[in-house]
Amino acid sequence: MLIYLHGFRSSPSSFKARLLADRLRELGRANEFACPQLPVSPRAAIDLIESRFAPGPGDTLIGSSLGGCYATWLAERHGCRAVLLNPATRPASGLAKYLGTQTQFHDPSQSFELLPSHLDELASLQVQAITRPERYLLIAATGDELLDWREMVAFYPGARQIVIEGSDHGLSDFAVYLDTVLGFADVAGRRLAVPYGSSRPGADAGQRPLRVFSVSRRLSRSGNGPLEMAACTLLVAGTGQGQM
Repeated sequence: MLIYLHGFRSSPSSFKARLLADRLRELGRANEFACPQLPVSPRAAIDLIESRFAPGPGDTLIGSSLGGCYATWLAERHGCRAVLLNPATRPASGLAKYLGTQTQFHDPSQSFELLPSHLDELASLQVQAITRPERYLLIAATGDELLDWREMVAFYPGARQIVIEGSDHGLSDFAVYLDTVLGFADVAGRRLAVPYGSSRPGADAGQRPLRVFSVSRRLSRSGNGPLEMAACTLLVAGTGQGQM
């Protein structure tokens, strides 16, 4: 099962979720994909995923932004794989400025209230350090206007990581990486004949070679200086452009 967990103020109308649903429909595997509307309460969101889907080692969670926090917690608890798309690594502090009434991104007529208790719930779900990094795939954009890609890289040391030069928080060029995600999730299998790390035949990524960097310093901050890179191997894709 492939379960998409949308971000804060998002919904199943997320274009990334719709791209995944369409691709799986092409493969005749639409019944293996789900993208539920998550409640504003983080604890209720986790309870919904656990009760409705009971994710386990044979499943893959795809978490975008805040959904990446949920996917990480669930992967650590239940042993499933997780794909993180510009994930929020410390959302309890990051969302504090959004306390109060908010509207849904895809339908502004729908509003909800973000409460201090929700931030407490997020803090209780905070994973301090991942285990078994091989079950994670991180896709992070240097052009993310909301979150720092360097913090994402540091939070998932040893995991498979694709860092996109440019792009944005919403990963508007996600279609380029669609089959890479499905290959990691083992959903596409031999029907795609596309190995992990490759692009779908004919996709733009086929014209955008990945550059590989091996870095060994732990991420740290000295005063107001730049962040150093975490120990890992990065696949850095060419610049992506587009809107959120």
